[in-house]
Amino acid sequence: MATRRLPPLRALEAFVRTVRLGSARAAAEELGLSPSALSRRIGNLEEFVGKKLFTRARQSMQLTDDGHAFYEAVNPQLEALARAVESQSDNLSLLRLRLGVLPLFGTQRLFPKLGELRARHPLLHIDIDTGAHLEDRVGDLLDAAIILSRGPGRGLHAVRLDYNKVHAICSRGLQEKLGDDPDQEALAKQTFLIHNELSESFVAWRQEIGMPDLEPAAIDHFDSGQIMLEAAAQGLGIAIMHDDHLRRAHDNRLARLFDVDVESPYSYWFVCKPTALEERPVRLFHDWLIGAEL
Repeated sequence: MATRRLPPLRALEAFVRTVRLGSARAAAEELGLSPSALSRRIGNLEEFVGKKLFTRARQSMQLTDDGHAFYEAVNPQLEALARAVESQSDNLSLLRLRLGVLPLFGTQRLFPKLGELRARHPLLHIDIDTGAHLEDRVGDLLDAAIILSRGPGRGLHAVRLDYNKVHAICSRGLQEKLGDDPDQEALAKQTFLIHNELSESFVAWRQEIGMPDLEPAAIDHFDSGQIMLEAAAQGLGIAIMHDDHLRRAHDNRLARLFDVDVESPYSYWFVCKPTALEERPVRLFHDWLIGAEL
């Protein structure tokens, strides 16, 4: 019986990394390769399968239809291979990741999906830290973090996880009192709830509704989005928060003021030190997170 010829595994890794990250440059950096070396590996894979997997133009690479089909076919098999090797390795013990995450992101988006990660990598366990200044502690007390930021600092490997809209969220009772489109005089009598680290959201919201000079009766500051939602539901003020949090809360006590889309200055990011990607717990979580629909 003839032995099947195996595909070049390093070339497969380069291909999968490029697809997952959406950038040949980012894939090359992760693999410690030059862009030309990455391109050669993918070229070797294309020669092996006899199909063009990417189109190349002006230093960018876009998947072809054949490339999409190839990725959909091989990615599950590569994941299965990784799991099979893990299950047969006697020298593997528990893999532990120290992850910083904001409580609202954790409860609404991360924890509902973590069962998928546990099923895929049973040996991977995660210590969760919801403390303050997560970004500053990455590389010290934390292996990685999911932060809400205008843009992570230099020196970190960063993956943007979403784009958001800013909403004004309050109790249904307050919304009925103010109406869907209250004027500046009515809003000036209200208390607004603002996250300590997300002050620019309020600035952007005021600008978009045409009230850049709005000065409310009071601004109460919070360090927890979860507590802000509950405070708003209890009628304690108008919370300036992301639309995603309102939608995922599924709380009938909450309502939205103004039917306007305000681009948020902030996004959720996954961050770690570039060298941390060489550590298996960080790599497993990173690769799963990029493909997960949180």
